[in-house]
Formats: sequence, C-alpha cells, structure tokens
Amino acid sequence: MMESAASLPETPDLHGAYPRLDERRVAELSKCGERRTVSPGDVLYREGEPIREFIVILRGKVATVEGYGGEEERTIAVHGPGRFLGELGLLTGQAGFLTAVVREPGEILAVPADQVRTMVAGDPAFGDLVLRAYLTRRTMLIGMDAGFRIIGSRYSPDARRLREFAARNRLPHRWIDLEEDEETDALLRHLGISPQETPVVIWRGDQVLRNPSVATLAKTVGLPVPRPADGVCDLIVVGAGPAGLAASVYGASEGLTTVVLDAVAAGGQASTSSRIDNYLGFPSGISGAELAERAVIQAAKFGARLTVPAEASGLEADDGHYTVHVAGGPVVRGHAVLIATGARYRKLDVPDLEKYEGCGVYYAATPFELRMCRQAPVVIVGGGNSAGQAALYLSRNASSVRLLVRGGDLGGSMSRYLADAITRTPGIEIMFHTEVRELLGDSSLRAVRAQNNQTGQFIEIETNAMFVFIGADPHTGWLEGAVPLDDRGFVITGEGSSSHWEALPLETGRQGVFAVGDVRSGSTKRVASAVGEGAMAVRLVHERFTKTGNRQEGR
Repeated sequence: MMESAASLPETPDLHGAYPRLDERRVAELSKCGERRTVSPGDVLYREGEPIREFIVILRGKVATVEGYGGEEERTIAVHGPGRFLGELGLLTGQAGFLTAVVREPGEILAVPADQVRTMVAGDPAFGDLVLRAYLTRRTMLIGMDAGFRIIGSRYSPDARRLREFAARNRLPHRWIDLEEDEETDALLRHLGISPQETPVVIWRGDQVLRNPSVATLAKTVGLPVPRPADGVCDLIVVGAGPAGLAASVYGASEGLTTVVLDAVAAGGQASTSSRIDNYLGFPSGISGAELAERAVIQAAKFGARLTVPAEASGLEADDGHYTVHVAGGPVVRGHAVLIATGARYRKLDVPDLEKYEGCGVYYAATPFELRMCRQAPVVIVGGGNSAGQAALYLSRNASSVRLLVRGGDLGGSMSRYLADAITRTPGIEIMFHTEVRELLGDSSLRAVRAQNNQTGQFIEIETNAMFVFIGADPHTGWLEGAVPLDDRGFVITGEGSSSHWEALPLETGRQGVFAVGDVRSGSTKRVASAVGEGAMAVRLVHERFTKTGNRQEGR
C-alpha cells in the first residue's frame, strides 16, 4: 500500500514534526476519508487559505512550499508514504502558511478537517501525535522566518505593535528592518511603497497591508474576529491567560455557552515564559506558548469561542444579564462574567524608557528575542521566576547575561530550582543590590548605567538588550466603577466584596461576576494557582445560577 519513490529525498524527521502513521491508523482514517490519485503539480492546499482536509500520503511524494510559484519559492519539507500533511491552523481555524504540492505521482487519503478534529478530541493517542507534530511544525516555521513579512523601522511604535502581536500569537513571520536590510528599498519600490508608508505587512507574497491594525492582521491570517453575539451566552471570560483558559475549558466542557475575549494573545504573561519547569504533569518543562496553544485547542474542542484581539473596554449590568463592551467591536452579553485580565508589566522608573522600548528594552523572552541576542551581552532586571527563566533561556544565545537584583538574594522571590540552575549556568552573572539609573544610547540602546544601592558605586554595562521583569500592575482600568477594587487596583472578591449580600468565593461585588488569577486581590501569582482558580470559578458560576435561576433565560 505504501510504496516509496526514491528519486526525491524525503526530509528526515529530526524533531518529531513528521511522524509516520501505521497501517492500522490509516485504515481507521479511511473509514471517513476519500482516496485520490494525484499527479505532479497538483496543489492539495494553498498558503493563505484555510486547510480543510487532513491529508495522508499513501504513495508518492508531496512537498510543503513557501511562496509557491513566486521568485522566492522555497521548499520547507518533502514527505513520503505514511506521513500526514497540515499545520496547526487545521486545528485552530487559522489560514495555512504553506502550500502542499505533489512532486511525485501517487495516492493520498483526504479526511475532512472537522472529522479529524473530532478524532483528535476523542482519541488521546492520535490526538497527542497530531498535536505534538503540529506544534513542532509551528515552532520550526517560526525559527525559519517563514510566514508573512513585516517591513518597517525598528524605531516605529506601529512596527513594534505588529511585531509584538505576531510574536505573542506565535504567528510565523519575518521582520525586515529598514535600517539594516540593504534589499528593502528595492523591494518597497517593486511594490510601489514609500518608506513613509511603512510598516507594511506582505502576505502570500503579493498582498500588501499598509500599517494595518492588529485586528486587520488577525483577520487576514484567519484568527477569529469579534462578531455580534447570538443572544445572551452563559459565561463571558475576559482574558485568555492560564486562569481564563482553564475557565473556558471547564465552562464549555460542562455545557456552558462560553465566549472568551483577549486583547493581545492567548496565554497572558505565561505565554512569554520560555520554559515552565514546575508545572504539574510536565516533568521536562513546557513553554508558556505551547501550554497556551494546547489549552486553546482543548477549549475549542468543547465549543468555547475564543476571539483575539478583542479588548474589553467596559462592564455594565443590563436587564438581568451583563454586557461587556469591546473596543471597536460589538458588545458581548452573558449571564455570568469571569474577569481574568491579569496584570501588565511594571516599568522601570528611569528617564527616556519609552524611547528604547522595542529597540533595546523588552518585557518578554520569546524565540523572537532569543534570535536578536545572538552572541551579544544581555541585561535582565528582576529577581523573580520570570527573570530567572529569561536568564536561563537567553543564555543559550547571548555572549553574557547579567542579572540585576535589587535585593541581596534570590530566595525571597525565586523558586529554589531556578536559583540553583542560574548559579550553575556559565555565562550568567548575578549582581545583587543593583538598580538601573540611566539608559544610554542614541536611537537604540547602547548601555545601561546601574548603581549599587549599598555602596553607591556606579557601573556602565554595555548591552543592546535589557529585559525587565519587576512585577506587574493589574489590568483593571476597564472596570472603573463596575466592581470594587483594592488600593492597588486589584479586584476584591469573596467575603467583604459586598455589604448587601453574601458573595461566593472568587465573586466580586456584583452577583455573577467573578475574578480569578493575577487580577484578583490576594491571589497567588503562579500559573498552577491561576489554572486552579479558573476551574474552581466555573463550579461557583453553576452555584450562582442555581441561586438566581437566570441561566435559562438566555438559552
């Protein structure tokens, strides 16, 4: 059944991205698929379009190609009998980033994507195989600078906005810097674009988006966009960090119609963590981005509707239910609301900080930043877990890493396993009692001037990249006047949140409105704690519905 053609070499599977299905699995898939004869040049799916079929190669060879038919066409991989095609978008609804074209004649098995999503959800072994392969393929595409191009100036706030959105959502893309890439001017002239019109996004080789909003970019690549809600849903989850994603999984799996909104990307601050080593069930660790992607697919499996970007701008009671206003989009109505908007990065109190943000000052350590730090000195400010994880991650590429800690030890705010790992890693220097006082450079960061807060001694540290992990402030500006907040802006929940009625645990001063995770006053700022609160909140939502009986009104 699965003969192999030897004339075109198959891409070796070095990372688990291209597993081969056995005959038993192919036979099972054949029950709901269609066998087709294919010839060289046949296109099975195209870059920029949704992938509607899960394709298994039975005979022959198929290549996945970027920029198919264009001047910069390149082959990403060649696959033979037993392998399956597709990308993460087949599971999430995004458009594909590659074209699949037949190179050698043969036969394929095509299974509708909906059928495969059902099988992935119902068969743990098959689901884990497919999910692991697709996640690895996405990581490889990002590392290869595949996908759409963002062209702009490193000093442009709009370019930084687009780059951050693409990085946080793990969208394969290539950044082209006007100040560094010598071929950029010729490319822009060819496309009829002046430098003043940048940043631009080039999609599918010829589609040009001039300084698009993140909503436009999201729609172009197939991310779900805000749309008017059908009636009143059971549960609105505002924020898709670990707490919000956990609530969406448990809410949807327990039969609640669940809508999830996030302003930037699924995963929250956790998605910027290069590796989480102490999360239950992952003894070898897992990146925050991969944890988020798995949760998104899991939530979608149960029917939760995730929309990114969708920034909540207000909350109000409305005729027996709640209305969440979305900036630039339609309102969403629900019988219960779960506030999981987390916290936003705290900034250093130093002059001209904004001048260097995005061109020397960063608040996340992702594969995007890792590539920028190749064989260059890095400074990290902070003494907590996020700073420790960033130090270990960036030390892979950086020539040196200096960790600037305001206090005298790491034990107060950093997990012991991280502190031990840092002290054992060559190339990481810990500078205790040290604070940044000044940033040096012209258009981009050249060095930081730091001071020992005990001796008063100053030191100038050369670096083009400073990463800041000094805590975060709650993202609750959109809740002003809607629910009680403490003196630091965190949402008050449980006993004491209302003087008029007995609030449930995690419930705010409004019945049916709950808060979980980092945004909640008194919460433990850990991923596992946030996930636990998100799950617990769903049970409490059911309890509130039992007391008020209003869930049925919107069904």
